[in-house]
Amino acid sequence: MTADRTAQLSFADIDPSADLSLHETTFVVVDLETTGGRAVARGTGAHSDAITEIGAVKVRGGAVLGEFATLVDPGRAIPPQIVHLTGITTAMVRDAPPIEAVLPMFLEFCRGTVLVAHNAGFDIGFLKAAAQQCDLIWPRPPVLCTVRLARRVLTRDEAPSVRLSALAQLFRSGTQPTHRALDDARATVDVLHGLIARVGNQGVHTYAQLRSYLPNATPTQRRKRVLATGVPTTPGVYLFRGPAAEVLYIGTAVNLHRRVSQYFNGADPRTRMKEMVSLAESVDHVECAHALEAGVRELRLLAAHAPPYNRKSKFPQRWWWLALSEEAFPRWTVVRAPGARAAIGPFRARSDAVDTGALLARFSGIRTCTQRFGRSALHSCPEREVSPCPATREVGAADYAHTVARAAELMAGGHGEAFAAALAHIDVLAGRGHFESAARLRDHTAAAVDVVWRGQRLRALAAVAELVAAQPDGAGGWHLAVIRHGQLAAAGTARRGVPPMPVVDAVTAGAQTVLPEPAPLGGALVEETALLVRWLAVPGTRIVRTSDGWASPAHAAGRWAGWAATARSARLAAEQVTEPDYADLLAPVRRRLRASG
Repeated sequence: MTADRTAQLSFADIDPSADLSLHETTFVVVDLETTGGRAVARGTGAHSDAITEIGAVKVRGGAVLGEFATLVDPGRAIPPQIVHLTGITTAMVRDAPPIEAVLPMFLEFCRGTVLVAHNAGFDIGFLKAAAQQCDLIWPRPPVLCTVRLARRVLTRDEAPSVRLSALAQLFRSGTQPTHRALDDARATVDVLHGLIARVGNQGVHTYAQLRSYLPNATPTQRRKRVLATGVPTTPGVYLFRGPAAEVLYIGTAVNLHRRVSQYFNGADPRTRMKEMVSLAESVDHVECAHALEAGVRELRLLAAHAPPYNRKSKFPQRWWWLALSEEAFPRWTVVRAPGARAAIGPFRARSDAVDTGALLARFSGIRTCTQRFGRSALHSCPEREVSPCPATREVGAADYAHTVARAAELMAGGHGEAFAAALAHIDVLAGRGHFESAARLRDHTAAAVDVVWRGQRLRALAAVAELVAAQPDGAGGWHLAVIRHGQLAAAGTARRGVPPMPVVDAVTAGAQTVLPEPAPLGGALVEETALLVRWLAVPGTRIVRTSDGWASPAHAAGRWAGWAATARSARLAAEQVTEPDYADLLAPVRRRLRASG
């Protein structure tokens, strides 16, 4: 850290009402490196990542007044993909100060300034979460996002991308971004100065003018602020409706009024949102007990209405599944609707389902030939040198049925022989020096493990007739959920000081009856069951009671989930290296393979 060489301004000095010029405004440009992308405040009950490095530069009038730079001990191991991206290893931060020691010094360094960050929502979100973790009051400094400013100032032709590296090149920054905090902060300083020079040419000379320049709300947006009148401040779902009461857009919020109001003040810079607001004639809302219920209701409404301005609603139920065909000698087939058959999935892309089917067939002995065989026939497809059929030749339907039964057990989590065989073959290929072939098989196997394990977790929850769970609400109370066959049947809240069990009984008594259908997950929306599984996995969530018990199969694909995560990291690293490095990249995968048995 270097000392600040000038006196700092107070918050009053930079209040927009003071009409301070941009030349007189003190900015602290900050950049963070973290263990991941999820900053969650304490008490929300969700997984969160932590800060590993803070870099900041204090500037005023184009001059650097001071710098702040330090590594931070996140209190956990740094994931391999983050190490590859930033170069910051767990060993480097082991002796670094914790955030409890760093954050007070950083806030003092920033006192009386405007905080600037590239994609400020990310950095400020982590700083706010850290302040809550340290029991510090967040001082609510003015915040300026150079991404938003760049999108407002620059044309698409001039800046197709507003990534920091692209803007640093555009403005000929003296420091190139390196995914290290201080370097990136210095590059952002040059970008900030370049953008301020542009807005000066447009008559923006004060901080107050810059703040009013940023939102870019159209007159139509401002006129429609009345649509937010009467929207409550509770969690829930909101629906923008058009002239014919058609649903244009659906979203969720923990504070409905605040979120809906943002569409009318220009806080959302997306062009399609401005177009949507110009068409909207009314805003409906559905109040919810908590965020989980709001998320489930949003998914159901998206599936029912497919609103044109929601990107994720275009094909809400278009999944692919991998199932065994219904014939004398079954084989893996990719289908849209497997019906009551057991199936692997869901897959977003058909090609992913095809690749997984080929892998499982190869290591489970399921045939890949397309000939039709009667029940009295023998499996005798022609010999092929390339991609030979993996099924045993000259066997009848009765003998082949044993292979099919083992494949069905693999889907249900009864064993993982196919994965064990695939991992062993990866090791053989790597041992022979066939690193590219080993890497391809590694990637296909990791993808198959992920999708099979995900499907097994979803089916395990869908099989439970009723499960009641409670999650801390962060204020001494509980968020309650009644889940039946993988669907949210009811939700409620037991506030602090209220005995929770009577509330649980009341919520359960009024819960929706769910009758499973002959379809994957009993007819539940894939996204809904997945959301419930994630919610139940949040630390602090408690199972109040369950009708059948809830557990993953004893030999589910989760046994190889850790290996698959290592394989994904190796694949990401491989995208940045050349062929001679494959042996080094496969080494940690092989170690995990041997450790998994």
